[in-house]
This record gives sequence, structure tokens and C-alpha cells, in this order.
Amino acid sequence: MLILGAGEVRAVLDGGERDVVSAVEAAYRSHALGRTRVPQSVFLRFPDGERERIIALPAYLGGETPTCGVKWVSSFPGNLDRGMHRASAVMILNSVHTGVPEAILEASAISAGRTAASAALAASTLSSSSPESAVTLVGCGPINFEVLRYLRTVLPTLDTVTLYDLSAERAQSFAAEARSVWPTLKIDVAENAADAMARHKLVCLATTASVPHLGTEHCRPGTLVLHLSLRDLTTDSIRSSVNIVDDADHVCRAATSLDLAQQEAGHRDFIAASLGEVLVAGERYVRSDEAVTVFSPFGLGCLDLAVADLVRRAASGRGLGTTLDDFLPTKQQVCA
Repeated sequence: MLILGAGEVRAVLDGGERDVVSAVEAAYRSHALGRTRVPQSVFLRFPDGERERIIALPAYLGGETPTCGVKWVSSFPGNLDRGMHRASAVMILNSVHTGVPEAILEASAISAGRTAASAALAASTLSSSSPESAVTLVGCGPINFEVLRYLRTVLPTLDTVTLYDLSAERAQSFAAEARSVWPTLKIDVAENAADAMARHKLVCLATTASVPHLGTEHCRPGTLVLHLSLRDLTTDSIRSSVNIVDDADHVCRAATSLDLAQQEAGHRDFIAASLGEVLVAGERYVRSDEAVTVFSPFGLGCLDLAVADLVRRAASGRGLGTTLDDFLPTKQQVCA
């Protein structure tokens, strides 16, 4: 059993953004071609908490080196007031031949990297008719910081960032940290969400919202909204936009904005395509200059697998991690 802690996982991911994006892209293509198995995620909720949840995402990812496993990820927004991270996660990778667990990885960085890589891939794939030079980030937490890191990787012309968060202190802290990492970036903080969403034609929403609270009426025509938190946009905004998803069956559940829009409409015709389908089509996609395009990724378990397997292989090659040869019982111990 290989065990990789947070520092070892981060050692592989830092500086490896292009490799992560490539792994996520390959997984999207495999999913679109039917080479994955992604059961519906299981949500564990608690009697006295509406926002707290722990989610299990099992998956199989086929290809030259198939893998399978599960991510167990929690979201406790109240942790922010405790000075802790909102999310924590662990991932188990199993052998596809024997089912034996082979690796355990701290997975909060994997989850954030997968999410950010998915957003960056969407931004570069659902391209604008003109180069992207600016982005608005709504929600100034770790996810949008990773999104900014990955966007800088795939969009070399991006040089301007507008921030908005319900906590002005958190937005200013985010801005200070971003300036320390990317000194040449032009960064400002908007006073309200409407102003922030109107600034640029690339917008990323990564909040802890549990119910829709934002509309796209303030967005410029031709804007791409990376709707990572899935519950920010009103149903009217969803139904009036060009919607790209990762998987319609997955994203239209669990009271996401698309799930609520589906319940109102009685259909999913407002979904135009999946990102995997766009990638497999192989033709350059240029989003509409007239409408708002919304990318809503539920976060498929096969994407986490792709990133976790990348981390495992790289870590093993560098000699990182702790190997426990006696983690599993021997045949004699089982028989006893």
C-alpha cells in the first residue's frame, strides 16, 4: 500500500499544471467515448446541517492503463470560521484486476487541481472569438486560486483579474496572495457581484452557495461563465444560456441550478452538449458572441482518478510516499 500525504501530492502537482490538464482532457474524451464507469455520487448529509456534506465518488477509467477507485470528499463551509479549509478529501486507488486497494492519497489538492484543470480546459476549448485577457473570480477561496493558476497556464494572454467575495477581507487577502505569486497581474476587487460579472467575458463562480442567487443579466454577450459551484445561477439564467456540462445525468441532480431548471422545464433541452463531446468532435469551438455560455461540471469521479493516477505514478518514480507492506492481511491471517 502506497500512502501519499498532502505535501507529497502537492510536490507532484505544483508545476505540473499542463500534465494535469492533459490527464483531465484524456479522461473527458474517454468518458464521451463510453470508456468509463461513473456511478451516481452518494451524498451523506447530517440531521442538523443543511450545508455540510460528505460525498463518495466511485469510478472506473479505461484506457492503456485502466484504474478504479473512490474519492471521499467533505464540504463543511463552517470550517472557514474555524480557520480551517472548507473541504477535505481522501482517495483510494484499487487494482482493476484484483480489486485490492493499492494507494491512499490525500485528495484535497487532487480535487482542487481536477476542478481547476476542468475549468481551464473549458475556457480554452469553448474559446472566444477574441483572445481572453481578463477573468472575474466570484468566490475568493482555494478553488478559485487554483483556477487562476490553471487559467494562467492555458491562457497566456490573461493579465487582468477582478475579484468579488461576500467577505471583503477574504477578497483582499486573495488579491495580496495572487500579487505575491504573479506580480505582473492587474488585480482589483469589485464592490458587488453584478459589477464583477459585468467586467469581463470570462467569469468563474466558485462559492459555497446552496441555492441560486445570481443572474447572468449583467454579463456581456459572449461571456463564458464557469459555473463550478453549480448552485449560483438562477434557473432563468440557465435556461436562457448555451449550456455545456460534463455529464447531463450527473449535473441534473442534487438541487443544482440545472436540476432545478430541469424540474421547471420538464426537460433538459437547454443543455447543448458535454465538454467531452466537443473535444471528441475535433473541430475548433467558438462560443456565441450573442449569448452567454455556461459550463457546469458536476465533477466526474473519472477525472479525479486521472489526476490521482498521474500523481501516484509520478510520486512512485520520485520515491515519494510511504509503503506499508503489511497494510493488508496475509492469506494465513485471513484463513485464521
